[in-house]
Amino acid sequence: MRRSALLLLLLLPAVHGAAQQPDPATTPLAAQEEAQEEAPVPASDDPDATDGAATAASRVPLAEIRRYVAVYNAIKDAYVDPVDDRELMQSAIEGLLLDLDPHSAYLDKDESESFDEQTSGAYDGIGVELLQQHDRSLKVIAPIDDTPAARAGILAGDTIVAIDGKPIAQVEGMEPLRGAPGSQVTVTIVRDGRDKPFDVTLVRETIKVTSVRSRMLEPGYGYVRISTFQADTGADFQTHVDRLQAQAGGRLRGLVLDLRSNPGGLLTAAVQVADDLLDGGGIVSTRGRIPISDTRFDATPGDRMKGAPVVVLVDAGSASAAEVLAGALRDNDRARVVGSRTFGKGSVQTVLPLDNGDSVKLTTARYYTPSGRSIQASGIVPDTELAPDPALIGTADVPASLTGLSEAILPGHLRGDDEGAEGYKAGSPLPGDQPIAAALAELKKLVARAPAATQVR
Repeated sequence: MRRSALLLLLLLPAVHGAAQQPDPATTPLAAQEEAQEEAPVPASDDPDATDGAATAASRVPLAEIRRYVAVYNAIKDAYVDPVDDRELMQSAIEGLLLDLDPHSAYLDKDESESFDEQTSGAYDGIGVELLQQHDRSLKVIAPIDDTPAARAGILAGDTIVAIDGKPIAQVEGMEPLRGAPGSQVTVTIVRDGRDKPFDVTLVRETIKVTSVRSRMLEPGYGYVRISTFQADTGADFQTHVDRLQAQAGGRLRGLVLDLRSNPGGLLTAAVQVADDLLDGGGIVSTRGRIPISDTRFDATPGDRMKGAPVVVLVDAGSASAAEVLAGALRDNDRARVVGSRTFGKGSVQTVLPLDNGDSVKLTTARYYTPSGRSIQASGIVPDTELAPDPALIGTADVPASLTGLSEAILPGHLRGDDEGAEGYKAGSPLPGDQPIAAALAELKKLVARAPAATQVR
C-alpha cells in the first residue's frame, strides 16, 4: 500500500522513511487517494480563462506568472554560467513547497521509492528517522530499534551536519545514508551539551523493522512495543496480545503499550490498534480545506483486552500516528498516558504521484483527537510525567536539544490551536528500561482500582 496521508515514524516522529507520517510522520489513506483521482481539475490552465464554476480565488494570478517568467528569463540570459532548463524548473518546483511547512516536499523518484519502502519496513541504511530542516541539516526524530543508529547511541534531537566529511549542504539530502549492507558511513553530529560536533561511524545494513515486539513484565502484566506503524502492524499487534493473553492463562491483568520514539507511519495501522483496545467511541478525525480531506474513524465493538487496564508510554519522539493512538485511548478513558510530552505532529500529508515517477508530499489536513483537540505543535501531555535517565543521556543536566524536541521548534511549522499556551514545556526522549518500570508501577495502581469484573484472580 502506498502511504499518502500522515509517517510513519518517524519512523519519528518525518524524515528518513516518514511521509505521512514515515510522521518525523505521514500516512496513506487509500480512500483519500481514490478520491483524489476522481477530483475535478480545472478545464484550462490559462490564467485568463473563465468558467462558470471558477472563482477569482482559484485562478492563477497572471501578474505573478509574468513576474516568474521575467526572473526565469533573467537567469537564463544573464547568469554567469549556463543553467539547464530542467534544473532551473526543478528548483522552481521545489521552491513552491519549501516554505509551506516542514513536512511538505518534492520527492524525486528515488526518494519516492525510499518513502514507500518504509511501509514494508525493509531498506538498506542506518535506521534513523530524520527531518530535513531549512538549512538542509538533518534533525533526528528517532533512531529505530535495534539498528546501527540506535546501537551507536544516536539520540532523538541530535542534528546531522555532515556525511562522510562533507557539509550537509554539499550532499543530496538523506540518500548518502543509504547504501549497500556492510558499507560504512560517517555522520557528524551536533548535540547540545557537547562542546563541539563529533563523528559517529556506522555500518549500513538491511533494516528490517519489526514494528511490534512483546514480553511479559511480570505474571499477568504484558508489554507491547510498537516502534512504527507499518502495513502489518495491526495484525501483528493482535498476534502479540493474544500470545500474551495465553501466557497469562487466558487473560492479562494489564498492558503497557510502549510508543516511545515511534515517529508514526500508516494512520490506518494506528486506527486498527486503537480499535482493538476500544469497544466504541471515536478514534481520530481529520479536517482540511477540501471535502476529501475530512475523515473520521470510529471504534467497532470488541475490546481485545476485555477491559483490562492499559498504560501508554510516550516521549518526545512519539509523533503523528503514535500521538493519534495515545490521544484516542486517553480521550475514551481507556488508558493512562505516562512519559513526556509528545512531538506534536498533528498534520496529514498526502503523497501525489507524478507521471515521471516523482511525487509531491503535501500537507492537506490536521488530526483531531476524539475530544476535538488538535495535537499540532502541542502534542499529548502525559497524565504522569517522567524525566530522562541521566546515565543514558550522558550528563546529569539534560541537553537543551533533548528537552526541546518538538514540532513547535521547526521553522515554518503549522501553528497549533494550543500553541504558546501558558506552561508549555517540550518533552524529552526517554530511553532505557526505567520508564518501563515506572509505567508498570502506574499500571498496577490502575489494576488495584479496577472493578472486580475486570481483574484476574
